[in-house]
Amino acid sequence: MDNWKDEIAPYEGADNRRSVWQLINTILPFFALWTLAYFSLSVSYWLALVFIIPAAGFLVRIFILFHDCTHQSFFTNRRANEITGIVTGLLTSFPYHQWKHEHAVHHATNSNLGKRGTGDIWTLTVDEYAALPWLKRLIYRFYRHPLTMFGIGPLYIILGAYRYNRKGSSRTERWNTYMTNVLLPIIGGLLCWWLGWKQVLLIEGPILYLSAMTGIWLFYVQHQFEHTYFEQPEDWDFVSAAMEGSSFYQLPKVLQWMVGNIGYHHIHHLSSRVPNYKLRQLYENHPSLQRVTAVRFFASFRALRFRLWDEQAKRFVAFREAARRRVMNPPRS
Repeated sequence: MDNWKDEIAPYEGADNRRSVWQLINTILPFFALWTLAYFSLSVSYWLALVFIIPAAGFLVRIFILFHDCTHQSFFTNRRANEITGIVTGLLTSFPYHQWKHEHAVHHATNSNLGKRGTGDIWTLTVDEYAALPWLKRLIYRFYRHPLTMFGIGPLYIILGAYRYNRKGSSRTERWNTYMTNVLLPIIGGLLCWWLGWKQVLLIEGPILYLSAMTGIWLFYVQHQFEHTYFEQPEDWDFVSAAMEGSSFYQLPKVLQWMVGNIGYHHIHHLSSRVPNYKLRQLYENHPSLQRVTAVRFFASFRALRFRLWDEQAKRFVAFREAARRRVMNPPRS
């Protein structure tokens, strides 16, 4: 991977025409499906779900466009990225500047055991977990349980996580969060007044919930697979963190399109300036970027049992396996 920068450089930078086309083929179908779901309510809620579920998929895709804007990779113009990012942020309920900062920290610290805590999933090593008092171990177990992460997690993401500013945030970031928090209930209130609060709740609620659940899952499986990469700061390496600590999530083509090629996550972490619509081409044209472990769709669900990072074995383990290892190999006094 010595020449990875030279391989990636031609793919960095946006193609404005392709970006505009992505906005059209993503946002228009989302609103069309939302409208069809609304009119289907008068027939049957089951029929409405036929449109609600794909609408949630398109909202995930809108989030990927928002995500590219935060990396300044969706349009060639910074202002265009910012405006598009703020608007798509309102559609997905994320304040643009706050999420942009948090995600930049994630890219800079991914897989670094000494810099965990911002923009990532709470992850402890086997030894760190064993050293916790029982109450904190219980809290960690609750946090890492699938019902918490994918059941309560979407509600927390939508309603709580991005509704307040972080300490030390810039003036621009603070005002963008305030503006987002004010505009979201205004837009929601107007929709409820126009269409009816029950109808809006029955449609927008599941769309937001399902899309947030999908987003959490994508983020989880892209960094929480068995043989991923975590190192202490003195041993941490950017390229290794990208190529080994970010998965190539091998999804069916339809799903890969719906999630904006985010499955090529190892390439995205090598260079966030590559827009989503160039990731697949870059992967296919450069064999060096294909020499990574592929996490296939059905196999990816095994990641649900991963809870702790084993620094000795260099892999994720379940709580039971970690406990068994410590019984067989107790720490030396």
